[in-house]
Amino acid sequence: MVKSYLRYEPAAAFGVIASVDSNITYDSTGRFLLSPALEKVGVWHVRQGICTKRLAPAQASRGPSLAVTSIVSSPTSLVASGYADGSVRIWELESGICQTTLNGHKGAVTALRYNKLGSVLASGSKDNDVILWDVVAEAGLFRLRGHRDQVTDLVFLASDKKLVSSSKDKHLRVWDLETQHCVQIVGGHRSEIWSIDVDPEQRYLVTGSGDRALRFYTIIKDDVLDEPAASASIGDEISDTGVISAKSWDVLKEFGEIQRQSKDRVANLRFNTSGGLLACQVAGKTVEVYRVLDEAKSKKKAKRRIHRKKEKKSAKSKDDEVVENGDVNHNADAAEGDMEPSILASDIFKFLQPPLRASKKITSISFCPANAKGRLATVSLSLNNNSLAIYSIKDNAHEQESGTKQYDIAIEQTLAIDLIGHHSDIRSLSLSPDNSLLMSTSHNATKIWNPSTCSCLRTIDSGYGLCGIFVPNVPGNKYALVGTKEGIIEIIDVGSGTCVETVEAHGGSIHTIAALPDGSGVVTGSADHDVKFWEYQTMQKPGQESKHLTVSNVRTMKMNDDALKVVISPEAKYIAVALLDSTVKVFFLDSLKIFLTLYGHKLPVLCMDISSDGDLIVTGSADKNLKIWGLDFGDCHKSIFAHSDSVMDVKFVPNTHYIFSVGKDRLVKYWDADKFELLLTLEGHHAEVWCLAVSSRGDFIVTGSHDRSIRRWDRTEEPFFIEEEKEKRLEEIFETDLEGYVPQEEIPEQGVVALAGKKTEETLTATDVIIDALDLAEAESKQQQRGKVAAFQPNILMLGLSPSDYVLRALSNVHASDLEQTLLGLPFSDALKLLSYLKGWSSYANQVQLVCRIKTILLQTHNDQLSVTQSARHLLSDLEDVIPAIVKGYKDVIGFNSAAMDHVTQLLASKSDAPFHGAKAMLLEIRAKLAKRIDQRPETIGEKKRKKKQKKADEGHDKWDQ
Repeated sequence: MVKSYLRYEPAAAFGVIASVDSNITYDSTGRFLLSPALEKVGVWHVRQGICTKRLAPAQASRGPSLAVTSIVSSPTSLVASGYADGSVRIWELESGICQTTLNGHKGAVTALRYNKLGSVLASGSKDNDVILWDVVAEAGLFRLRGHRDQVTDLVFLASDKKLVSSSKDKHLRVWDLETQHCVQIVGGHRSEIWSIDVDPEQRYLVTGSGDRALRFYTIIKDDVLDEPAASASIGDEISDTGVISAKSWDVLKEFGEIQRQSKDRVANLRFNTSGGLLACQVAGKTVEVYRVLDEAKSKKKAKRRIHRKKEKKSAKSKDDEVVENGDVNHNADAAEGDMEPSILASDIFKFLQPPLRASKKITSISFCPANAKGRLATVSLSLNNNSLAIYSIKDNAHEQESGTKQYDIAIEQTLAIDLIGHHSDIRSLSLSPDNSLLMSTSHNATKIWNPSTCSCLRTIDSGYGLCGIFVPNVPGNKYALVGTKEGIIEIIDVGSGTCVETVEAHGGSIHTIAALPDGSGVVTGSADHDVKFWEYQTMQKPGQESKHLTVSNVRTMKMNDDALKVVISPEAKYIAVALLDSTVKVFFLDSLKIFLTLYGHKLPVLCMDISSDGDLIVTGSADKNLKIWGLDFGDCHKSIFAHSDSVMDVKFVPNTHYIFSVGKDRLVKYWDADKFELLLTLEGHHAEVWCLAVSSRGDFIVTGSHDRSIRRWDRTEEPFFIEEEKEKRLEEIFETDLEGYVPQEEIPEQGVVALAGKKTEETLTATDVIIDALDLAEAESKQQQRGKVAAFQPNILMLGLSPSDYVLRALSNVHASDLEQTLLGLPFSDALKLLSYLKGWSSYANQVQLVCRIKTILLQTHNDQLSVTQSARHLLSDLEDVIPAIVKGYKDVIGFNSAAMDHVTQLLASKSDAPFHGAKAMLLEIRAKLAKRIDQRPETIGEKKRKKKQKKADEGHDKWDQ
């Protein structure tokens, strides 16, 4: 009889606050902060500092292919997330439901941006392409190709009619979305362009690259492209004929550049919602903040700059300006003073001191769209130590003592989210004897978790913990031991979450700690070549009433090399020690005499375990092999090439000969040590897996990784067979090879337009389903025409539907974003059959959009063959007579309803009691009139004194700047 096994499935992943592969962003309201958590998107309530929900793909985690690489929120309640496999998912934020999945990219999605209305989504990828998606129709519009390297950022311009894309190929490309072609290529960058952004009023576009310059471009509006003089922005020079040096169809005009303070490359550039601040995040620990000055202040700054320049010039070359007759040449200064000063980028964008400095390297920033009173802005940071930090930026208006430097802004950290996850790799995991608690260690903290609810119960500051264990036979799991890199044993009181005592145990790192089977003590192995035996004792510190646990050394074994792993057999007969010389030595536990030496590994043994019955010992090594040994004679039963990188941990399932192993190849593998067969491969981690813990009943396991996540895998009641799993693995390898082949195409310099979608398993399956439906419907129609009505027996596969409705049902089940690629796979004969059904389907009110899409795709795909096929002419003429009239009717209905809604809006506005309808526009108009009136009135004596005082203060600032 074929043996069956019970399947393990991923149950939970926790401990990740913000992963480093993607950006963070706020939702449209500013209440929630969206952060990447490997394959999930965490939704954090900003005020409460808690994670309210996680947006996770419905399908089981497939490892690194599903890592979130980009997040963007729409003006509505939608959120789009891009993934490493090239897919884009659109989520409803309130319900947490994935509305649609868009497949088009062949590489990881690196940039996402919504248009102003949130109806169109642009995505850029590592495959060098930009794809435009219709969010409402949930389908791709078109693909823009032209970049020679990864697309890094995207912005919409000109009422969403233009799109600007940046790339690592050092170029900006401006795309006209109406004509679907590239209208401008902007060069001049000396290194990769990492980020771009545009201010809310779309006056300036800023780019950041690997050098120290921020480059600014003015945006030429569509309504002034035909007027050369009007299209000249600040800083442009117009020739005598009134023609700008740039081409008339250019959208971006070079404005200038400013030098950054940091030498690191730019990682992210973002304007805040009001457009008054520009944040420049570098690939380090700082964020530089720039204030965007208005026109009046920028002109004033330009005049001051010119005045300082003239003063320096006159002071430096005073003697050179005196002509031979003793007169001074004032003509140049007079002419220069009469002209309007040219405004530079440095006059508009003012660097604010001090820059924002974080404790760790910053991976992403995001401005909060809702700003609190009294703050210039609120900015959130994601750090590379798995934490989030929120800072408030305030205007530093208060005066300081004379002689001290006055900062422009005050930066204050208002919230830090960092307690529910480790800041670095998880190096060890240990379950309590009753499986109710889980302990994890990292470089500076030890955390206690509830493995069932995945909640963090305690965080204890500690050293670099390399190993840990709960003290058995103590009620309530009261104590735990942690061995550190410094050679210290830390004794932790789990209930209070404190370290009650530290014992200097070894002169080197403590690599391993193992409990004695009788619960009387522990054994530790260290890099100082010692294996020490410790027994538990209780002690009372002076001045304290309660007693606490401690350990004392009772025996020491000297080894020839570093002890990397120590395990003890369940019956307390043997102790096995893995050494740095790639051997494993087995001793008698009572006498400590040598029993066996296990040779065979080519590199050091990093992990090992002994089965519950004491018959087998399994060792995992840096040579990527698992070796299964008999503990009676020390013979090697089997050597298995287990992982594609070092095997980091291995554990027996209690009371069985089943083995779990983890390695640096990110995989968790399940083995049968009797048959030497691989049972399951569990994918999910996004980096090296360091450690593993198995529950005492074997009903779940937990794994810890370099990606800072802890994952729980539960045993299900679903049986599986070894042969079935082998076939599945072979199919996956075959499919991966097919997907990996991408033919290279030559792309012209001006760029090309292509289809948005891509072939996937789903599209190929959908094509087969449609072909089967067409064949079945054709056979059913012929049978109806041939037989009598009374004797006709309908095919049960038709589900009681007519042939036409059955084909329509198959097409309706195809996802909107996959329809194009699905129909492209149909042969011409089936496309003709499909065209014959369109006339009848056009009478269905809810299928008009689907009919029009099918007709458009088939006509574009098979245009040449249809034009020369005699039988297709009557089909096309029928469609030409019917479909345009139906579409026009629906357009008229939509137009009528839209006009009626506008009329109702105007009617309600006229009847409203609100005194200021359109208050924002009216307020701006009132302010403009008031400013004009103030400029025109004569100055009073008080105003003259105030201006004189301000001028002196400005001169003081200028001297300070110098």
